[in-house]
Amino acid sequence: MAEKVHNKNKIEASIIGRIFVDFSDRPIHDHGKKNFRDTIIALNYMSKARDSLPQHLLVHIVDQDYSLYTPIDQAVWRFIMKISVPFFKEHAHKAYLRGIKKTGIPLERIPSVDEMDEKLDRFGWGAATVKGFIPPATFMELLSRRVLAIAVDMRTAEHIVYTPAPDIVHEAAGHAPIIADPDYADYLCNYGELAHKAIASKQDIELYDVIRKMSDLKEDPNSTQDEIEQVEKEFKEAATAIAWVSEATKLARMNWWTSEYGLVGSLDDPKIYGAGLLSSVGESHDCLGPTVKKIPMGIDCSNYGYDVTEPQPQLFVTDDFKVLSNVLKEFSETMAYKTGGIQGLEKAKTAETITTAVYDSGLQVSGVLSDIMITETHELAYIKYTGPVQLSYNDSEISGHSIDHHADGFGAPVGKISEINKSLHQLNQADLKGLGIFDNNKVNVHFSNGVKISGIVTKIYYNVVTPLLISLNDCSVTLNDHFLFRPEWGVYDLACGGKIISVFGGPADWPAYNKNIEPSKNNISQSSNLTEENRSLNELYSMVREMREKNIEKKEYIPIIEKLNTSFPDDWLLLMEIYEMILTEKTLSVSAEEVHDQLKKTISAGSQYSDIIERGLAVIQSQ
Repeated sequence: MAEKVHNKNKIEASIIGRIFVDFSDRPIHDHGKKNFRDTIIALNYMSKARDSLPQHLLVHIVDQDYSLYTPIDQAVWRFIMKISVPFFKEHAHKAYLRGIKKTGIPLERIPSVDEMDEKLDRFGWGAATVKGFIPPATFMELLSRRVLAIAVDMRTAEHIVYTPAPDIVHEAAGHAPIIADPDYADYLCNYGELAHKAIASKQDIELYDVIRKMSDLKEDPNSTQDEIEQVEKEFKEAATAIAWVSEATKLARMNWWTSEYGLVGSLDDPKIYGAGLLSSVGESHDCLGPTVKKIPMGIDCSNYGYDVTEPQPQLFVTDDFKVLSNVLKEFSETMAYKTGGIQGLEKAKTAETITTAVYDSGLQVSGVLSDIMITETHELAYIKYTGPVQLSYNDSEISGHSIDHHADGFGAPVGKISEINKSLHQLNQADLKGLGIFDNNKVNVHFSNGVKISGIVTKIYYNVVTPLLISLNDCSVTLNDHFLFRPEWGVYDLACGGKIISVFGGPADWPAYNKNIEPSKNNISQSSNLTEENRSLNELYSMVREMREKNIEKKEYIPIIEKLNTSFPDDWLLLMEIYEMILTEKTLSVSAEEVHDQLKKTISAGSQYSDIIERGLAVIQSQ
């Protein structure tokens, strides 16, 4: 089943009357909540999970600048929560409502991620703020450390139903509440740890880069149609180029059908827990109907691709969250990090990305695997890497064996010494000396798979008492009379090990491997949805918010209705807020009815927002 990824842009100071709100001395995005903002600035608490993050993850963390959220942003959040919470009270997993409170998610305003971090710390998690899409490996490692990455940007009002880029609605209102369930929290953590080991292909990474670019452009109000069309073309080309379904892709599918679009309970009466559904005011409302097929959760979900441009034709239902961890464990048994051997190495070679092969000695070789040499009896003989290679032990780079030292590649035999039928790492110093392997000695080593090595020993690296690596000068390496290494190429570092027990994605010592790579400086800070075009409209939203919070007389809303009708006739969200405030005011019944009629006309006109306007009216009228 072919998989498509985000390629859409669909629905998933003036003073008026006698209002005494003055915008002249403060930015438009300050909606009167000065005390709240001051609280954020003063908050120094940090969860244990967040406080223990290593530097290579901290470079992806951005500050949440609460002042950048506009009054329209606040109204969008408030409306989403207003129509979502009553629906999810009945149709979401029972952890949802208590999770809203436990994880510090307010209904009236965009949450402070620092407050969420403090609340999450109470059950062993934390929250960290990021900008949009972060590298998948980073996201997964954060999950494995029980830190929820929360994108700080806020979707625009135009994308209230669906946003093509990660935003605080999806991360906070979608992912966070269900973490209050310990079994689900364990699944997320285990998933992050496993996905961090998955092998991703070169095409996966290229597609991710295009998706990130496309999502940013589609959410950016300043992007042009030409830019969007160009990136959509790039997306199609990148998606078409994918010819191999990698471990990372299969796990991404599992993530989609669980933590993004998962259902829990019985097939006849499932409840929602996936963040993609919990943060979607459109698809969450429709997914429980009979037109969407419900399938029992199992490992087979990883074979189902997904198309985010269309409502999902099927969803997977888990009996409970413990089942998710069982399915994940079952899938892990198929992964290269568990199987190792030729099968695991073949996945790494096909991927054409940085992977790590682990010898049974514990030596870790990280780089782009280019060749696997196998004997006629299907015995692994030799592995070759191109480009920079890192050698590590216990996920720590071995001193002197960085990508700078092995800048042009690396090759090493795998197997046993023919004379003794043991691999080098099984030998102690006395055994090595018996084979002539000691400093400054000329040695000849023959492997049972046909690899022959001749050279002068210059250094032996030990894992306590057994060797990990042997460096040789004036060295030649051959297999069936074919030279794999020549003396004039320099020092040869002989890996010690009889077999490859694990192969996983990425380098073993990530910070050391990437120490010279600067993080991207593009779009690494929180952005604002405030533009010159919506500045005046934001002023009206700010007035309404402040009037509601200060309990201003209801009749003061009437001039704002008139201003909206004159200057912003297509804006329905602020009309909805005003309708909520004047509905029960008997003296304004005529005005309330007129606003109601205006909103109904928007529905009748077939607006893309018709369904959520209808739901909003129903919620307000039921209050």
